[in-house]
Amino acid sequence: MQLPDHPENEEFAPEPTESPYKQRLWEIIFEAETPSGKFFDIALLWVIGISVLAVMLESVDSVSSKYHNALLIVEWGCTIVFTLEYLLRIWLVKRPKNYIFSFYGIVDLLSCLPSYLALLFTGGSHFIVIRLLRLLRMFRVLKMVGHVRGANTILRGLAASRAKITVFFFAMLIFAMLAGTLIYIVESHVEGTDFTSIPVSIYYAIVSITTVGYGDLAAQTTLGRVITAFMVLAGYAIIAVPTGIVASDMVREALRPDETTDACPGCGVHGHLNDANYCRKCGEHLTG
Repeated sequence: MQLPDHPENEEFAPEPTESPYKQRLWEIIFEAETPSGKFFDIALLWVIGISVLAVMLESVDSVSSKYHNALLIVEWGCTIVFTLEYLLRIWLVKRPKNYIFSFYGIVDLLSCLPSYLALLFTGGSHFIVIRLLRLLRMFRVLKMVGHVRGANTILRGLAASRAKITVFFFAMLIFAMLAGTLIYIVESHVEGTDFTSIPVSIYYAIVSITTVGYGDLAAQTTLGRVITAFMVLAGYAIIAVPTGIVASDMVREALRPDETTDACPGCGVHGHLNDANYCRKCGEHLTG
């Protein structure tokens, strides 16, 4: 029975059927499980690698002087491919704004801009190395061979531990500032000392705590060497803390349920639970 023409029934009206051509493009660009989607992802990774290699070779004078025009053609060819792909992604998703301001949307945009900025600013083309970030899409390709759990565990483990790592970072910064100030008080009165200011002393403390030891600065007094030894030993004891923090969060994330590789039709994001009905980012209803 046909619904009456009434505003309250508008929400029940079916969405317009997508054209087969647009649906086919969606499967190629956003879906990784189909043969065409797999081919597109792998081809895109090759284009990314070629574009970055071209920029690196252009920085070598002997190569650039001989093959400048060829490298320029490769660079602009890759730029056109990335631009078309970016515009297609915006056109295919139901909620373009969500894709544009997503992580991968921003990365896709940044991979296109440097070539155009080079037309306005000298040296802008060197920022094309930003395209290396697009290799993060390799995680999506890895899903096709069963490595999605490992990729997601690493990324989510790092994301889950960011608050603890931030607290740890500032705690170590305070410790380095206190140790640097102390070593400055001890060493600053020595004739010909390298500890000419507190910032320089803090740099020395950071190098000592992290056990890097460049050797450009060295304590000359006995007390200064004792403090340095304490900082190095403290560094060995502390260096395992962030590793333990990240490892514990990775173990927690590894126990999460499996996820699908289906893309959201609204924003294109992946990584939904098998029983999810709506997108975890934009709330769009998931098909299939």
